[in-house]
Amino acid sequence: MKVLVLGSGAKDHAVTWWFSQSRLIDGLFVAPGNVGTEQIAKNLPTVNPSSPEEVYRTCLDNDINFVFVGTEAPLFTGVIDYLNERGILTFGAPGRALKLEGDRCFARSFTDRHNIPTPVHHLFSDEDSLAAFLRRHPEERFILKTNALAPSRVMVDSSDFDVLMNFARNLMPRDSILLEEHLSGIPVTITVLVDNKGYMALPSCSDYMKAEEGEEGLPTGGMGSISPVPLTPQYRQQIVDSIIEPTLYGLKVERMAYKGVLTFSLIMTKEGPVLVDYHVRFNDPAAQAIIPLIKSDIIEILEAMNNDTLGDFRLDISNQSAVAVVIASKGYPEKPQVGKEVQPIQSALKDNIFLMTPLLFFGAVSHIDDRIITSGGRCMTVVGMGANILEANQKAYEAVEQIHFDGAWYRKDIGNKFFEN
Repeated sequence: MKVLVLGSGAKDHAVTWWFSQSRLIDGLFVAPGNVGTEQIAKNLPTVNPSSPEEVYRTCLDNDINFVFVGTEAPLFTGVIDYLNERGILTFGAPGRALKLEGDRCFARSFTDRHNIPTPVHHLFSDEDSLAAFLRRHPEERFILKTNALAPSRVMVDSSDFDVLMNFARNLMPRDSILLEEHLSGIPVTITVLVDNKGYMALPSCSDYMKAEEGEEGLPTGGMGSISPVPLTPQYRQQIVDSIIEPTLYGLKVERMAYKGVLTFSLIMTKEGPVLVDYHVRFNDPAAQAIIPLIKSDIIEILEAMNNDTLGDFRLDISNQSAVAVVIASKGYPEKPQVGKEVQPIQSALKDNIFLMTPLLFFGAVSHIDDRIITSGGRCMTVVGMGANILEANQKAYEAVEQIHFDGAWYRKDIGNKFFEN
């Protein structure tokens, strides 16, 4: 099998690394790829991953028979449907399922129809009605986000009337606004692979989404993740009974079921799990923490998905824990500085040579001659592995300290809440 992975971020590097561990492929390509993927696959830097025509032509030119889409942009430009109609096997959500992520109002209606717990929510399309609602609920804390598909940082979490209204004014000319109650609890990401008859749950994660330690500051695309989350059997069963299985049933009866990945962003409250968002793709940096824990060959997993036998597949998972730490540019998430040279990184870390040492997945960096230069906000993700979260945390931060560029920063508390009193 010859495989093409679409994307250029740290998540896509992690997926490419996952494929590179398989003994069942004879060709691995990435479009456009990045500094890290070029070590393990053939980068196709001139191919636009969001162009269905370009991706299809690339498959024909390189005899590629499987395309993996784990990132959002190619999904929402119709790459999956275009390739499937032309006989190319794919991994990713088709057009009929995209509303689950791309239209939050639709997703909330879906969860209401299938009795899936979500935050109390309201949709607003004009400033006056939003302002009137907020004045009726003074000092209450809300989450305000755009209704349509947008990066996770396009949201605000506040009890301040002016902060909420100013945020809404910037977004309302483009789309409606979803206002949700703020929930207290631990964020948990549940990622499942689905086929027509069942599903397979991957290791759970807890993501760190704010810029400052203690989950304070501006929202980001994700500054770290730990996996697996130490959930009680009761909580695990609640997630299955109240969220996963009702969702998959709803997708079937509403003719949106597909083969691919479905990610649930949850808050574990004192009353039980509550669904915050669906994603019809892998999350970043959750994927970077999950993937190194999976010992099963990815091709065998995909073959089970193709044969509708995921529910019977025995997934081989490491008994270790993983801690992923994102290294970002100065100014991120508002105005990240770019063009900073990354000092040379030891080959064992840079090229992910040894499985028992920390892994490095590249994101917003690029090559200029033999130098690595920052090109965006979240530049790379370091993943430490250990017998528990404490040990994985220590290994991750030991590796983080080996990476240097002007203005580099990272959160120093990834995983702490799971091992500190």
